[in-house]
This record gives sequence, C-alpha cells and structure tokens, in this order.
Amino acid sequence: MSRPRVLLGMSGGVDSSVAAALLVRQGYDVHGVTLQVWEHEDDTVAASKKWQERGCCKIGIAKFVAQKLKIPYEVIDQRRTFRHNVIDDFLQGYLAGTTPNPCVRCNERVKLRGLIDLAAERGIPYVATGHYVCVRHEPGGPTLHRAVDPKKDQSYFLYRLSAAWLPQLRFPVGTMHKSEVWQEAEALGLPADELKESQEICFVSHGDYRTFIEKEAPDAKRPGAFVDESGQHLGNHDGIAFYTPGQRRGLGIAAGQRLYVQQVQPATNTVVLGPKDSLLRSTCDVADLNRLDSGLGHSPAEVQVKVRYATPATPATLHPLDATTVRIHFHTPQRALSPGQSAVFYRDDRVLGGGIIQPFAPASC
Repeated sequence: MSRPRVLLGMSGGVDSSVAAALLVRQGYDVHGVTLQVWEHEDDTVAASKKWQERGCCKIGIAKFVAQKLKIPYEVIDQRRTFRHNVIDDFLQGYLAGTTPNPCVRCNERVKLRGLIDLAAERGIPYVATGHYVCVRHEPGGPTLHRAVDPKKDQSYFLYRLSAAWLPQLRFPVGTMHKSEVWQEAEALGLPADELKESQEICFVSHGDYRTFIEKEAPDAKRPGAFVDESGQHLGNHDGIAFYTPGQRRGLGIAAGQRLYVQQVQPATNTVVLGPKDSLLRSTCDVADLNRLDSGLGHSPAEVQVKVRYATPATPATLHPLDATTVRIHFHTPQRALSPGQSAVFYRDDRVLGGGIIQPFAPASC
C-alpha cells in the first residue's frame, strides 16, 4: 500500500523540522521544499555563523533534517513573487499611512499559496507546514482552529487562507506544546543552544522597519506637520511612513504631557498627536474580508476579535455594512487601532475569518 504524499514547507526552523519528523513517523511520503523568499545563503560566509544568524530561511538546517530523515528536499526561488506581493505591498502601505502586516500577506500570497500550487502541479494531495494552528475535519467540512498551545498559536497570521485549501492542509505541531516540540528537535540532533525564534520581519532583521523603508523608498522622507487633536501645529515630522498609531518614541516633540501618534492623515501629510486616553476606540470598519465561515459578515454576530497578534481576543459585535465590509463594535474600547493591520474573528477557538482595518475619517480624531 502506497503512503500518502505530502509537500512540506521547510524553513529550517525548529517547527518545520519537527513537522517533517512527525509526518514521516505518521506514515507520509514527505517531500520537503524551501520557498526561498529573501536573501540566499552564502555558504562561504554562513559556515562561520551560528544557524540562527543565517538569512530568513535556514537552508542548512533544512538540508540536515531532510538527509537525516531520508526525504527528498529542494529549494525553489520565490524572491520575485515575494518582492511583488509582500515587500511592495509593505512599502505601499506605509507610504499611504497604514500599517500592513507582511507575515499575513506572505502566508496568503506566497508561502501557503506557493505550496498549494506546487502540490497541484506535482499531483501531491497534501500540503504541510510547521505553523501552530489546527484543522478539524467536522461533518460540515474542515474548519480552522487555534493551536493547542495558546502562547504559540499562529492563527492570526493564517486567517487569509482559502477555505478550499483546508481539506489538504496538515499542521503537525498545532496539537503540541512548544516544550514537546523542543524535545523532538533535540531528538533530531538540532542544536537547541543555537536555535532561537525570530520575532522580526524577515526582510528587516538587520535594522528597524523605518531604516528599511528609507532605503527602499527614499521618497518616504517627505516632511509634514505634527498637529494636536484640534489641528494646532506642534512641530514637523520626517514623513508619514515612519509613524504608527500608539507610537510615543522618536517624535521629538517637547510638550507638557506625553504625546502619542493618534492618526496618520496621508491626504494632508499630517500626523495627529494626543494623550494616551485618546488612543481608545470603540468601533472600526474592516474590509477585504476573507471568510472561513461562509456566514461571516452577512448578519450581525457576536464574536471575539484579535486586532494584533500579541493581544488577546476581545468580545465584539459585527455589523455588515456591505458585501465586503463590516463594522466592529467592541464591548471594551481598544487601544491604538492601526489601519492596515488585520482584525481576525473567532468563535471560541474556531477561526471565522477576518479583514483589514480601514482608515478613520479625519473628523473622527
């Protein structure tokens, strides 16, 4: 009896490496692939570096794991696709005064989509990654859920997956706690003392995002005015691309109170500053919906909402505005909502879908 074939995305990180071992153990015919989205490793340089210091995708570790598990492995260059769908989107968002999330776009447009398309070309029925998320196969069809380990759950970054992909997706580490994954990694011979998890955007790992924007889009430096909530001039800024809601540091404004970025207004090239209490908002509009639950956004609904990865979901009521837009009424006001970021909707641990937070009308500030 032939083993079921699965195409596994291997970044060279701990989680995808352990996913490979688990899938082999579960009886899958595993085919490993790294979708190279950023810089290639230079073997002559990388040989002197610890593994965690080498690029975005750690090809050396992925090769090591594939050889140990005796599975086929290859690297496919996706840099052009990544540049167009993620980096350009990132730059355009900041230049327009929004705060995009490149990891969400990468999973939607490059990594998961790339694996799905490649599997279809090769007639491989299943696709797997090392993400912390679960797919449950229920009578009404497969559904996406949070990972078992709440501290590692990555469902916020995967809400834009197509519902049509769910039947073929496998997430082996989604049912595990991180401590269990580390044990598996050590059994594989991975050097735990050298491996660490990246908390940065892969393409800006050697500096902050403002430096990256300035290098890639020099026209981002377009000075304008800092104003208070009444419109009074407070000083000058370097360009709207360098400021996000909730930001306090780097403003260079002397005032009698701490000021925070309240809103970025691209039409007038101004940045509105105000006190911390003014960062709270009770509503926002969310468009560009991706529905994992077909009923999402068609009628009022009580849900839990995550407006950023690092904050817990909060209760809210959704009200549809049109076919692709809903208005969120938070039960408790939320701090520093950022246009361009994602709002992801949950019911218990099930991911219903989500969308992109829209800019606020200037009059609302």
